[in-house]
Amino acid sequence: MGNGNDRPISRRQLLRRGGAIGGGALLGEVALGGVARQAWALAEGGEAAAKQLAPLPRRVLGKTGEKVPILLQGGSMSWDTKWDPKLPESLKNGIDYFDAAWSYSGGTNELAIGSFLERTKLRDKLWITTKTNLWDPAGAEQRLNESLGRMKTSYVNLFFLHGLNDAKALDKPLLAKLEELKKQKKLRHFGFSCHDGNVVELMNLAARTPWVDAVMFRYNFRQYGNKELNQAMDACHKAGVGLIAMKTQGSAVSFENEWQKFQQTGKWNKYQAVLKAVWADERITAAVSEMDSLEKIRENAAAARDPGKLGALDVEELRRYALATRAMACDGCSHLCGGAIDAPIPVATTLRYLMYHDSYGKQQAARALYQALPEAARNLDGVDLSRASAACPNGLNVEEHIRRAARVLA
Repeated sequence: MGNGNDRPISRRQLLRRGGAIGGGALLGEVALGGVARQAWALAEGGEAAAKQLAPLPRRVLGKTGEKVPILLQGGSMSWDTKWDPKLPESLKNGIDYFDAAWSYSGGTNELAIGSFLERTKLRDKLWITTKTNLWDPAGAEQRLNESLGRMKTSYVNLFFLHGLNDAKALDKPLLAKLEELKKQKKLRHFGFSCHDGNVVELMNLAARTPWVDAVMFRYNFRQYGNKELNQAMDACHKAGVGLIAMKTQGSAVSFENEWQKFQQTGKWNKYQAVLKAVWADERITAAVSEMDSLEKIRENAAAARDPGKLGALDVEELRRYALATRAMACDGCSHLCGGAIDAPIPVATTLRYLMYHDSYGKQQAARALYQALPEAARNLDGVDLSRASAACPNGLNVEEHIRRAARVLA
């Protein structure tokens, strides 16, 4: 694939090519980006540097009617709670949407956002989303109030039920509480995130629920041919539910070693390529990415800014990689493999932590997360995991990876 002289495109090359971006169908309408530049200039005093960058394309986020950048700053790992340089760097690159949650590293990203807002006074120039893993009305209100306190703001633009896997949570009592919180001006829009085995069911429910404005869901190059998922995406898009893609990298155990067999086209590195593939789907408003370094922010933003589409070689490369590593990637459908185990082992969660360790280079954080699981969730003594492997529809050797996680993360 490709020629041997190709190399991943550099940030400098992308910036040179990205000066004149058209309003093509791939990336949607391009906003002026003045807010992001002004915000970064106020935060860092770097207005001249910010003006050198073309604005990020923006798309309307469903029923909210608001335009957000196609690249969002995620926040699942640790943040500097006094002054985190990732926030001004994101703004410099046109990313004025920050995705937070009370549970992310003990709330450190919310605390970082709070410090940033207090110092810069830029609250009304930013879109901030936070989440709650308590789905009942009282619990959701409690988490929201805690998050508002940490972020030193009176409201969030979007409030999510975090990791929703129970359709019954979207009931009338919750709706009544959300309406109350909206009247109190503590939140403007509502939605949920989901990544377990019932993503399709929940997305179809979102399409039928008028008060769900947006959904953040697992979507990457491994799932493009999933008929049921695409039908659910169509239903949401038709109903005006904004779609935000997460877990876009579709990482697998030993991702790096496997990818090196296929990455030959040279134009995009693997992270940029899979993001470009997501943005090519006009049903998707944006992709949220946990960009834990300034260089990742610059690379991903440069890819978003560049109007070029994936070439045929890039698409074929992703397809071949997906097929070759199908038996290495967990799709999060732990109701299948977990149901085959006579023990409370959280398969999808454990493999996600192993992915943090192997693919993301987050060894310390992965160990901390794994060790925070209940003892019963980590105790493999006498547990027969072979049936979990047999139950995986993708042929993943669940037993091998779960036992390896216990060795490297314990």
